[in-house]
Order: sequence, then structure tokens, then C-alpha cells
Amino acid sequence: MPTKPRSSRSLGERIQDMRKKQKMNLDAFAKKTGYDADYLAKIEEGKISPPVGALIQISRALAVDSSTLLAEEKKKERARSYRKRTKAYLYKNLTPGAEDKHLWAYLITLEPKKEHERVEYQHEGEEFVYVIEGRVQIQVGKKGHELKKGASLHFMSSQPHTLKNLSARQSKLLVVVYAP
Repeated sequence: MPTKPRSSRSLGERIQDMRKKQKMNLDAFAKKTGYDADYLAKIEEGKISPPVGALIQISRALAVDSSTLLAEEKKKERARSYRKRTKAYLYKNLTPGAEDKHLWAYLITLEPKKEHERVEYQHEGEEFVYVIEGRVQIQVGKKGHELKKGASLHFMSSQPHTLKNLSARQSKLLVVVYAP
């Protein structure tokens, strides 16, 4: 079966290519990222669109900048301000070239009344969220936080957390992630 040209490969396929070039099997990749091997396989197969935190962990495990993982999508979506779309939100990396850094910043745009498609996610490190516009709910562990424009939240991202737009309009967030 012929392979796709490099430029048309999906995010998952590019992650898989990078992993295989490093001669890393899924189990070793799972240990490096802290994610389950089945979850990583679903990302590589394109069945799951990973959240920002997962992209950061994956990029760190592969020793590449998270924006590198999105390079082809960025080219395809130049007209849409270099934003990567998931089912619930758009995110734009505000710190390209930071593959060897511990801090990443993202502009997140959540669609009205949407939440991230995964029930909950977690990753090593800390997160700071600042609401630029709209109203969101961030569930961290068992505690829910409703944030409006101008509000912020800082939490340990190793705790399971979810994100939901409570507004009938798009909500915009500045999310800064620290990963040790």
C-alpha cells in the first residue's frame, strides 16, 4: 500500500513517525509521556484529537516543540490565523520555538456551550488560566471554578481537569502551562 506524501500526513501520523524514528515503542512512549499506550495509539490513528496538555507531554517526550507537531495544520490553516481546531476549541501556540523550555502559552478559543471532548485530562506541571472574554467552568479534581472575564486560576495540572464554555458566545483564554 503506498504511503501518503509527508505534507499530507495527519498529526497522529507525524507523531508516530517521530516516535518510530527514535526507535521508541508505544510502551516506552507511554512511560515518557505518562499517558496510557492505548490512548497514544488512538492519537496516532487519528481517533482522538489531543488537548494542549497532551501535546506538550508528547512534544517533550519526542524532544520537539509542540508547534512542530502542528506544522502542517498551520500551513493548511494560514487563513485561519494558524489555529488548530478540535471539536470544542481552537488553540494558538504563543511560544513557538520553546521545545527546550518549561513554559508554554496558548490562546484558547472555546466554542459556545462546548466542553473538551475528553471527559478529563491531566499532565505533569502547573497551569495558569486567564479569561480574556466569556465565562468558563474549569473542574479541577472535585472542585469546580466558574471564571468570568478578567478572572484567573492557577492549579496543579497533575490533577484531573476539564474545561467548558458556559457562555452562548465564544470564550477566549490565555493558558500558560509549566511542565518540569
